[in-house]
Amino acid sequence: MTRVMNFSAGPAALPQAVLERARDELLDFRGSGMSVMEMSHRGKPFMAVAEKAEHDLRKLMNIPDDYSVLFLQGGATGQFAAIPMNLANGQGMDYIDTGAWSGKAIKEAQKYGPVNIVASSQASGYDSIPDRASWNLDPNAAYVHYTPNETIGGVEFPDVPDAGDVPLVADMSSTILSRPIDVSKFGVIYAGAQKNIGPAGLTVVIVRNDLLKREKGPVPAVLDWALQAENDSMYNTPPTFGWYLAGLVFEWLLEQGGLEAMAEINQRKATKLYQYIDNSAFYRNPVEPSARSWMNVPFILADDGLDGTFLNEADAAGLSSLKGHRSVGGMRASIYNAVPESAVDALIEFMADFENRHA
Repeated sequence: MTRVMNFSAGPAALPQAVLERARDELLDFRGSGMSVMEMSHRGKPFMAVAEKAEHDLRKLMNIPDDYSVLFLQGGATGQFAAIPMNLANGQGMDYIDTGAWSGKAIKEAQKYGPVNIVASSQASGYDSIPDRASWNLDPNAAYVHYTPNETIGGVEFPDVPDAGDVPLVADMSSTILSRPIDVSKFGVIYAGAQKNIGPAGLTVVIVRNDLLKREKGPVPAVLDWALQAENDSMYNTPPTFGWYLAGLVFEWLLEQGGLEAMAEINQRKATKLYQYIDNSAFYRNPVEPSARSWMNVPFILADDGLDGTFLNEADAAGLSSLKGHRSVGGMRASIYNAVPESAVDALIEFMADFENRHA
């Protein structure tokens, strides 16, 4: 078997060591005589898995004790509705619009109350972060929502916005665990698992405990953070296999040296890829340099008539899933934690060879 170098934006690459361990434990989970997929989520073996996964995530991210960590279903998209239902109760909500995913979050929130779009980069094609001087924050908003990294457009905030006394809510699906962050700056962090955490089907929500006490209207039980926190994310049957795999990823990250070590690797991977693109007359990155993502690197060929040839040759070379999102076209290399630096080196080598033959 030959594994490809996987640049998919999600579901994305998982560490090979994690996959191998899951394979070895698949039929007989640690002497239980059954797969982890077959056992009760309320039995002692799985409860130990769940507790260790939360412990390791708290250690990795240095999550303060006054935050709850939830392992839920529904993806980040499910949380687009859960956030206003848990936090707003009809109160106005601030949203920063920087791309496709923040746009979808805005549309969902508008079903539950008035949304103030603080700032938007739509007019420039979502190629940058709006100038802070143009932001129109409401000091009485229920919360401020932003998407630190827009997976489709490859646009990333260079720092954490200052929301003052208003809780800051972040969709970190594409950046979580890629570098250290100060969790105490946020009211809520949420992330779909299928990029840097584990397989699709699991969603992590980190919420400051005082926000769980907010008055709210009717909320479906599976989206009620307070109810889920009271039940240790087991009000209903959780995505047990995804939770287990996420725990293996957390262990792997700790073995690599934690998020400080991952940040060094991730910045190095992104820097060398951007440097190659910038020094080429054949490829172009459409994002303003100050807003470039570490995780998702889009690039455009000088002749889009060669896109199909590029993708076919890349696939033949074992470089998979480089096609850009259908809404923007071009190419995109997603270089999450599990994508080794050697894969980025191989991509650059292929791009250089392709340029030499087709420029």
